[in-house]
Amino acid sequence: MKAEDILADLTEAQKEAVTHLDGPMLVVAGPGSGKTRVITRRVAWLVSRGISPHSILGLTFTNKAAEEMRSRISAMGAAPGTLLSTFHSLCARLLREYSLAAGLKPSFSIYDETDRKAALREACREAELDFQLFPPARVLGRISRFKNQLQGPDDIADKGYDLLSQVIKDYYAAYQKQLDRSSALDFDDLLMRMALLLDKNPGLVSELSGRFRYILVDEYQDTNACQYRIARKLAESHGNLFVTGDPDQSIYGWRGADISNILAFEKDWPQAKVVRLEINFRSTPQVLNLADHLIQANRQRKAKRLIAHKDGGEVPKLHEYRDAVEEAQGAVNWILEMKGNEQLDYGDMALFYRTNAMSRAVEEALYSSRIPYQIVRGVEFYKRREIKDVLAYLRVLVNPSDEVSLLRIINRPARGIGATTIKALRHHAASCGKALWAALEEADELEGISAAAVKKIRAFLDMAAAWQKLIDWKVADILREIFIRSGLKELLTGDKTDDALDNVNELIGSAARFDEEEGAGVEEYLRQLALLSDPDTFDRDAGSVSLMTLHAAKGLEFPAVRIVGVEDGIIPHERSQSSSDDLEEERRLLFVGITRAERFLSLSLAGSRTVNGMMRDSHPSRFLNGLEGIEFDIPNFGFGSRPTSSERIFSRSGKGYGFDSEVSAFAPGSAVSKNKKRGSRPITLPIDRPSSEEKAPEMEDNRPFAEGKRVQHPTLGPGRVEKFFSKDGKDRVIVKFDNGPRLNMDIRLSNLKLSKA
Repeated sequence: MKAEDILADLTEAQKEAVTHLDGPMLVVAGPGSGKTRVITRRVAWLVSRGISPHSILGLTFTNKAAEEMRSRISAMGAAPGTLLSTFHSLCARLLREYSLAAGLKPSFSIYDETDRKAALREACREAELDFQLFPPARVLGRISRFKNQLQGPDDIADKGYDLLSQVIKDYYAAYQKQLDRSSALDFDDLLMRMALLLDKNPGLVSELSGRFRYILVDEYQDTNACQYRIARKLAESHGNLFVTGDPDQSIYGWRGADISNILAFEKDWPQAKVVRLEINFRSTPQVLNLADHLIQANRQRKAKRLIAHKDGGEVPKLHEYRDAVEEAQGAVNWILEMKGNEQLDYGDMALFYRTNAMSRAVEEALYSSRIPYQIVRGVEFYKRREIKDVLAYLRVLVNPSDEVSLLRIINRPARGIGATTIKALRHHAASCGKALWAALEEADELEGISAAAVKKIRAFLDMAAAWQKLIDWKVADILREIFIRSGLKELLTGDKTDDALDNVNELIGSAARFDEEEGAGVEEYLRQLALLSDPDTFDRDAGSVSLMTLHAAKGLEFPAVRIVGVEDGIIPHERSQSSSDDLEEERRLLFVGITRAERFLSLSLAGSRTVNGMMRDSHPSRFLNGLEGIEFDIPNFGFGSRPTSSERIFSRSGKGYGFDSEVSAFAPGSAVSKNKKRGSRPITLPIDRPSSEEKAPEMEDNRPFAEGKRVQHPTLGPGRVEKFFSKDGKDRVIVKFDNGPRLNMDIRLSNLKLSKA
């Protein structure tokens, strides 16, 4: 493609970004503003200028995004050779290439979350640490945070960390020892080890900077400390760092992303040029109006406009229901309305929620209504037991030191290598500082292992040795051979359902497609599987409604979007309400959800919801407070005797709901709610105040459970009373528990006790 053709249909801002040649550049790209087009056109433009495609490196955050970029560049006829990759995939590739310098075996395994938990369990057992003291997810989350900050276990003691971090340091050390012995890296290690390798090897930095003369980073707002360090090191000699991103879409702070990386780009690179992409090609003006009013409340951002390229559209709607069940039925009715009145297909619609646990009610309603749906959580397939089993055999074939995988398969199917034998083998390996595989090879010399067990171990080793000879086979053929010869097929054939067999056959089929398209061998196959993320498995052509979390929705778009559970404690999440930075990230998360909608957008909330097994009253999200550009609506459901939260919030008159003297809001029955032109005025919803049906009792200093009192619950632990009131003749309290939940509770039934603390 000629240079003039590459630029033909671009806006002036896009052209400026694409044709930037040397030096750093920041492209502030609002949602739907064509940043993928800019990146791919820039690659094609650089190649058209005579720059070797092999000297161009493009980094993004999902395999799907990288594949889309490759496809677009290829369609433009640009010469192949540009490396388009995720950060994790690049680091895995380079760590294998420079494994000697990194102190690694080139055949290292990559552990997913399931493997990490298994490794932590084994590490705790060996180090005699209490595995039940802290939830594994919490320990691993802390370890991830340390690794993202380039901190090893030895860096924690003298850094002034809190007491929990000091305790977790021992778990971190034991866990890392387990990974090292297994020649395994987790996702965080891929980034950390690469960043540290570059820090310690100026010669390697020079070599890689010479290889990659032009570096493009997508979604720069999502980079963490390691990714920031890697990009900076690779570009520091030539300065050709081109980044795109949007601070308003930074939603991964909980996993280490640092919004300051993009906010401080001009400070890091004083010569940087800045271009703003403000024309949105995705959404209607009404959707963008709502998103713009929402995000302007944030402080950590770069000012930009959201300019709609499209005309027309409808004002987004906010629906309220009595409870989560009616909210789910409301979602079904909305889907049927979109399909019937707007002539949309099921695949054009998506339902977003804050947490995966919220999908249950929606799934049940969709299933009952026979509406096809897909949950965008596709990596769950690779966490199924039978899939993990087959892949564990494959991983041991490539890396016999992989202890987590070896422990998974050594006696599955049962082959007479029992728990006592395994314990003796692990004790020997730990005491000698050897891998478990080495202990297997020395089993006949060990005490405490019977001759019968030694015979079984030898048979297992012989079987594995035979598979080693298959390493150059096609991956699908290796998987098929392992599945049959290991005994797994016979084991699963006796299962009551065919699901497990079907799943393994699906896995083998995917490997066959890999062989046909890639033909890169078993190590590359395992690497690609290990680096899969949920968006990578999304099937846009499935012909079904898509269900996903707001986080998973990043990078996707749909003609019609509905966001459920827009309530305080959900969005913003209850764990995010004590920090202004966390609240801003939650607001950005809602902004991301809203801007996925192309034409139709609706939000919903419920008056009550079951949380942690307990029913609690809900309050509209504080993000709705003062928000402009939304039409309030209540569907015609039979609410029964229990009032909705709108009935608690809004006063009632003979003409239906109207404006409360204290509350400016869109309410059903009011002229405002029926007038779309006026439907963009502010909506103000009070947060955490007694409703019109709740009477605050007289305040007495000696009254039990008064505001501010510390309380104790047998299950939820300690908390503090935020509000005391009477409703329907019953005394109630709103309690904010120290571990997160804020619950509205009947004192008589709550099992609450006053605390001395």
